[in-house]
Amino acid sequence: MHENFLTIKTERLLLREIQDSDLESIYQGLSDPRVIQHYGISFDNLEATKEQMTWFTDKKQRWWAICSLDNQTFYGAGGLNDINLHEGKAEIGLWLLPEFWGKGIMKEALPLIANYGLQQLNLSRIEGFVETENRNCKNAMSKLDFKLEKTIKDFEVKNGKAISVDVYAKIKLT
Repeated sequence: MHENFLTIKTERLLLREIQDSDLESIYQGLSDPRVIQHYGISFDNLEATKEQMTWFTDKKQRWWAICSLDNQTFYGAGGLNDINLHEGKAEIGLWLLPEFWGKGIMKEALPLIANYGLQQLNLSRIEGFVETENRNCKNAMSKLDFKLEKTIKDFEVKNGKAISVDVYAKIKLT
């Protein structure tokens, strides 16, 4: 667990620290073929998902559980990885359980996470690496003031196939 973890609330969302009790919800998302289709990590059992839970506590990450305001419904998770305070940058990521897709949750949560990095952590750059075929995420990034900087061809191999990624960035205005 992180010290001084900031809980963020909006009129309908609660972004709070991920807890051990979220294990089953994290597994539900990161084992769902629809979620992991464009996501870099997947798990096939609860025990393996504990690796992700440990990753969330690493000081180079800051991830939130994205929940209903009353904390009764887990929607997904989002946050910053590879936080580099020296270079002033981090990578943003977010995933939602499929039953909550298309409800504006990503559009509401992503700016909160980016603003946390830019304002609270005083980062100058938030990057998003989006698989080129992930049209929905690319559309969301563009609508949220992330600028497409470049496409990296054959960036990594996933399921035996080379995939390309689009690099988006949000830069802190001074």
